[in-house]
Amino acid sequence: MKTERLIGILSILLQRQRVSAPELAEQFEVSRRTIQRDIETLCRAGIPIATVQGAGGGISIMEGYRVDRTVLTGPEMQAILAGLQSLDSVSGTRRYAQLMEKLSAGGSRLVPGSARMLIDLSSWYKTSLSPKIELIQRAIEQHHCIRFSYFSPKGESDRTVEPYYLVFHWSTWYLWGWCRTREDFRLFKLNRMDALAEGTAFAPRTAPLPDLAPERIFPANCRVTVLFDPCCRWRLVEEYGPDRFTVEPDGRLRFAGSFPDPDSALSWVLTFGDKAELLEPAALRERLGELAKALADRYGRT
Repeated sequence: MKTERLIGILSILLQRQRVSAPELAEQFEVSRRTIQRDIETLCRAGIPIATVQGAGGGISIMEGYRVDRTVLTGPEMQAILAGLQSLDSVSGTRRYAQLMEKLSAGGSRLVPGSARMLIDLSSWYKTSLSPKIELIQRAIEQHHCIRFSYFSPKGESDRTVEPYYLVFHWSTWYLWGWCRTREDFRLFKLNRMDALAEGTAFAPRTAPLPDLAPERIFPANCRVTVLFDPCCRWRLVEEYGPDRFTVEPDGRLRFAGSFPDPDSALSWVLTFGDKAELLEPAALRERLGELAKALADRYGRT
């Protein structure tokens, strides 16, 4: 893809005094004309690139450019490329790994051969997630709407969205875009999308960055107090940290936390089975007792 190739060309120019167009064309497996267009794109982006024709000529960054060519150290470049390569774990391709291999060609000092940082952004839903990400990326680049069925606690709905950003947050992938149904910017979880399809072109509008503050996405509307069996300590530490609960005289763990709604709190407590006792709020405790009776009736039948 063009973006990765531009990054690759710029990285090479930062590392080397001069490089020829045929050499770049061979390294990135494109035509010399494509390399020329890429150089023009970099120039339009404000990178002062000089080209010299004839023997001993080539492509280089102009002398006196205010950014030092050594501004990126080996570890810094490796960290950047490790982040790029992590996207392969989502797309299921070797696109960024191949970019790293090309940048490493010739023993580049800025791209060490041994990576010490491995990032995997894949999930249990990789088979269905990768095609969605590829389609959304293409739609964002080409300014095309996307259509899909969306499943939420309020039910199923059909949406048409102008896509602007793919967001990886809270270990999950989201789409940030203008929802034509709600006439506002919305955050959509990719795993809740079905029948995703690319639609017609749209005129891009000014898109604010999504507000990903936890208190906005997960408002604290339902505060609970729960007592846990000591064997649940590992999970409380993993999910909330070691400072979010206290130890009772009998060894049980007292936890106080907030959830967006009672259903979310109830679902979470139930995942602990009989190792958790919900103390507050009283109304939710009563509701849990009624649910326990209903389950006992259902599964206690002979």
